[in-house]
Amino acid sequence: MTREIIAILRGLTPAEAQPAAEILVQAGISKIEVPLNSPNPFTSIKAMLDLGLDAHIGAGTVLDTDAVATLADLGAHLVVSPDCQPAVITATKAAGMLSYPGVMTPTEAFAALRAGADGLKFFPASLIGPDGLKAIKAVLPSDVATFAVGGAGPENFSDWFAAGVTGFGIGSALYKPGMSLDDIATRATQIVAAYDASL
Repeated sequence: MTREIIAILRGLTPAEAQPAAEILVQAGISKIEVPLNSPNPFTSIKAMLDLGLDAHIGAGTVLDTDAVATLADLGAHLVVSPDCQPAVITATKAAGMLSYPGVMTPTEAFAALRAGADGLKFFPASLIGPDGLKAIKAVLPSDVATFAVGGAGPENFSDWFAAGVTGFGIGSALYKPGMSLDDIATRATQIVAAYDASL
């Protein structure tokens, strides 16, 4: 079973990268992003990629094409952004990586899709809400992957699924700087269980 959960490891350090990745994949989370405003993010991403895990690993908070080029050189798999920047999306797809740009409106959603995005990150989801997503999905192609990020979690997975969301990006509910590996494992297991129960 492929769970559409993107782990957002903001603040992760290179020393934590490999054990955190192994824990997440073991728990059933196979999409991992290290936001580029984390300490030495490219080093952490490279360390994770070196493990050869059955997972898509890449970066979040990707704002320019220079970062896309660096990720491509590392062999990363996915690029996640907080905004819709067609140049970033186009460069990501040209490099053979998955593109998940941040959108909030139908205009941004369609701009992202025209540029080749693989899925849409609705951010911040707390401002859109399940009802807002449902309304926007009415005009989107039915097969578009949609992720609720920022305000979506175990307590409301079922509401988002009812609105038609494909998956979720989970940040601080899963990882915060300084958190122990045991805490990450516990949270990952709980989030996966809640996801499965909400399907």
